[in-house]
Amino acid sequence: MVMINLILILLVGGVLAMLSERAGENMPRRVALTVVLLDIIYLLSHLSGMADLTQLQAPMPDDPSTWLMHFKAQWIPAFGISIEFALDGVSLLMVMLTLVLGAIAISSSWTDVMAKRGFFEANLLWTLAGVLGVFMALDLFLFFLFWEVMLIPMYFMIAIWGHENRGYAAMKFFIFTQASGLLMLVATLGLVAVNHSATGQWSFSYFDLLNTPMAEQTAHWLMLGFFIAFVVKLPAFPFHTWLPDAHTQAPTAGSVILAGILLKTGAYGLIRFAVPLFPEAALDFSFTAMALGAAGVVYGAVLAFSQTDFKRLVAYSSVSHMGFVLLGVYAWNELALQGAVMQMVAHGFSTAALFMIAGSLQERLHTRDMREMGGLWQQMPRMGAVAMFFVVASLGLPGLGNFVAEFLVLLGLFQVNPWMTAVAALGLITGAIYSLILMQRSFQGEPNAKLEGHSLTDFGRREMLTMAVMMVALIGLGLYPQPVLDMAQPVLQSLLEMTSVEIAP
Repeated sequence: MVMINLILILLVGGVLAMLSERAGENMPRRVALTVVLLDIIYLLSHLSGMADLTQLQAPMPDDPSTWLMHFKAQWIPAFGISIEFALDGVSLLMVMLTLVLGAIAISSSWTDVMAKRGFFEANLLWTLAGVLGVFMALDLFLFFLFWEVMLIPMYFMIAIWGHENRGYAAMKFFIFTQASGLLMLVATLGLVAVNHSATGQWSFSYFDLLNTPMAEQTAHWLMLGFFIAFVVKLPAFPFHTWLPDAHTQAPTAGSVILAGILLKTGAYGLIRFAVPLFPEAALDFSFTAMALGAAGVVYGAVLAFSQTDFKRLVAYSSVSHMGFVLLGVYAWNELALQGAVMQMVAHGFSTAALFMIAGSLQERLHTRDMREMGGLWQQMPRMGAVAMFFVVASLGLPGLGNFVAEFLVLLGLFQVNPWMTAVAALGLITGAIYSLILMQRSFQGEPNAKLEGHSLTDFGRREMLTMAVMMVALIGLGLYPQPVLDMAQPVLQSLLEMTSVEIAP
């Protein structure tokens, strides 16, 4: 019941946050922050009773009794649909990341959202609840349900509290993710039907659907249904076009959740479902998937280089960085997969921080155009120093988490395809260029004459505390990544053993 309670706390908390607006304008955000912190404490209190999380045993992908947590209850037995949740090292990392970034998103919206605060905080908490469901649900029908549920409150966050072109961005986000989700539903129904023809039983359980015997052509098409759904959310080239618009128009908290959490659901889906359910088809498709990943790394970096909008530049950088995740997953060896998981965590912190900085600048300057900035470090030294930290983290400075992630991905990828590694490594060079240009245009150089006489407020205690959490996390991941690697390693090792897929050079 622990996993269900984590979701229920957020769902009920969303209702309380919406109703609390009657008690005062500031009450909803306080309620929302309290709810998320309560969820974190509740999770940690149950984890504290377990053995050392860095010494986990390898869970058997097809044996739920070997997982950290498992819960199953009948829901629609006639069709084999159950309420089934499970937690292992990788999903636990994603759940913890979701809750921490949820608290950070609430902090980022403290002064950003002024209208309908109760409904805003409710949508934020409901989005977090949907994401937790995605990371924990192992009945594929339930997984699809949460996959769709998390889109609705995010759509409202963009459409109601977004910026000047929010309607277009919200609709584009919803159409892309909804259409790809329906494609996954069709593939899920196909997989269940194939499993029924082989076993004579209806079941949507992940544990029952693993190792389903099927024809090679059938596996290929079903795998594509899952693959497209997940890479649209990742997003990977060429399915990425919804992301820059959604990020640019979303409120700051929406961008934090979108970049830090929602994109990771696509990466998690590839690791948990797309490859393990169809290992042979994934092996055959691996070169194409890695080519899309390498193209995304370079393409996203080149487009980021040409942007003048602060948020749009960071959005395209996300396309580039998430390309490393796609490369790591389809290289499908332990080093590359460890790098992919590390990238999911590190990118969550670094990009969420950059979007929070972008939101703070827009709140103060009423513009995202870097051509109207310049020399901001002189008036806002704390914000400038923090921005410099996250810019160099994003470009992969050694000693910070992003470097460890991208280095592991490239190391694992080199064992599979050296030429693809060389192409992907170009993303590190272009990443340094656009990241330093971002810093130069906004915080360095000559101050913009239009800003003379403006009293710009620097980061205060709340913002510095929020940034400090993410800075400590990235430094910890960079200097001592072993706890995260140890939590993920047993899961990845068991997946590799079960699929017996080693991509040949």
